Amino acid sequence: MIDNNLDTIDDSVCPACGGTVAPDARCWDCGAVRAGFRSHVEITLAGGAAGVSDRGRHRGVNADAMALATAGPWTVGVVCDGVSMAPRGERAARLAADVGAAALAARLTEGVLPETALAESAVRAGRAVTALAASSDAAPACTYAAGIAGPEGIWSAWVGDSRAYWLPDEGPGMALTEDDTGELDVLAAWLGADAGEPRPRTRSYRPAVPGRLLLCTDGLWRHLPTAAALRDVADRGTRQRAAPPDRPLLIGARAMVDHALAAGGQDNITALMLPVTAARPGPPAGTAPA
Repeated sequence: MIDNNLDTIDDSVCPACGGTVAPDARCWDCGAVRAGFRSHVEITLAGGAAGVSDRGRHRGVNADAMALATAGPWTVGVVCDGVSMAPRGERAARLAADVGAAALAARLTEGVLPETALAESAVRAGRAVTALAASSDAAPACTYAAGIAGPEGIWSAWVGDSRAYWLPDEGPGMALTEDDTGELDVLAAWLGADAGEPRPRTRSYRPAVPGRLLLCTDGLWRHLPTAAALRDVADRGTRQRAAPPDRPLLIGARAMVDHALAAGGQDNITALMLPVTAARPGPPAGTAPA
């Protein structure tokens, strides 16, 4: 069974007419612009997964998006970042996150291997974004990072420079992704009509201790580029803010986003965390080829 019972703080209802606000902040029905639309969004999921996304201090629109779902013992998350040089990047990001998370949860429920589910869901998200394009010269685009946490381990997949990190409760953490960038850190892979069929890379890990799987956009990791720095900020925030027992990851995500805002908040900022238990004994989780 797929559980999408999210507790979401959002502002998608138009105050002028009660219609639905589109990703570009304009109402689908009356065309009014909603000031501050999606300037700050928080989502939580039963079981502890949580995410925070903020517009930052210098962007007019929050072009980041995130999604959570559960499917049996699996918790899945997706984070996307709209490409600023492409039109309607915010719409691409929201569509990719929603389609990717739904497809990922559905395939896991059907018994597909996590690596296969991650690759297939990224392709589906890419095709959805491609369908938004009016032409190859007017193609919305976004990056993509997805994660799975389950009893046998954790898995991640990515296209672009949104990242996944393993943040253990004890011991060293690590990055689980490698940025798809070329010279001068120029983005070399993304989802969109001008990028062709997505070729996501996947990675898995079998943790010996509990912790968190973090998915984030570059608005966060440019201020906190290492797993150690990210964990320190999240843990310090959780200690200082008296986190509710059922929402420690939400408080940790808020702390990381607040840190990026205090450091300047030049870009949109998103932090999404999935709770991870120590993996069950058994054969190591496989890693799909790059």
